[in-house]
Amino acid sequence: MIKIQAEANVPTEYGNFRTIAFSENESDWMPQMALIAENTDFSKPVNVRFHSECITGEVFHSKKCECGQQLETAMKYMQQNGGIIVYLRQEGRNIGIINKLKAYALQEKGWDTVQANLQLGLPADDRNFATAIDILNILGVKTLNLMTNNPDKIKIVKHSNIQFNKRIPLQIKSNEISKNYLKTKKEYFGHLLEDEEK
Repeated sequence: MIKIQAEANVPTEYGNFRTIAFSENESDWMPQMALIAENTDFSKPVNVRFHSECITGEVFHSKKCECGQQLETAMKYMQQNGGIIVYLRQEGRNIGIINKLKAYALQEKGWDTVQANLQLGLPADDRNFATAIDILNILGVKTLNLMTNNPDKIKIVKHSNIQFNKRIPLQIKSNEISKNYLKTKKEYFGHLLEDEEK
């Protein structure tokens, strides 16, 4: 069972977040994280974002995905409106950075993100959001507004003991490289993305 291992205030360019590390033991080098904006009101529906780690997008600003921009947008939103970002260590839809780079190499040959994972004998998406629900329960969240485009995340909340209030869309405009990636998200995974103007 996960529990709080450490917490501290982390000042960022978007504002201060109370940052908490969750894991089963304190020697875990890759704990799950929660970033709680200063003005979060737990007596009302809490704005929440489940965000999976993406080193290529967040650290190296890869144009192949919108993960880095989604994280930055969520941080800004939570600081302005209150809320929590649950940061899950599920790199590359939970296939890890090595397999992710192998999948990138296949994408260079014309495969889309799903086809590349399947070619490697991996699931299209192996993420698990049960831990995010555990973290919210530890934090005392009763009702939430979920910032997502992913219908699976909404289903997970609706099947949990936390009340789902509404969805907050988080659509990032595509670039010439990420366009097909977002198209696959919409067509294969059913992500709630609006068609962009041409």
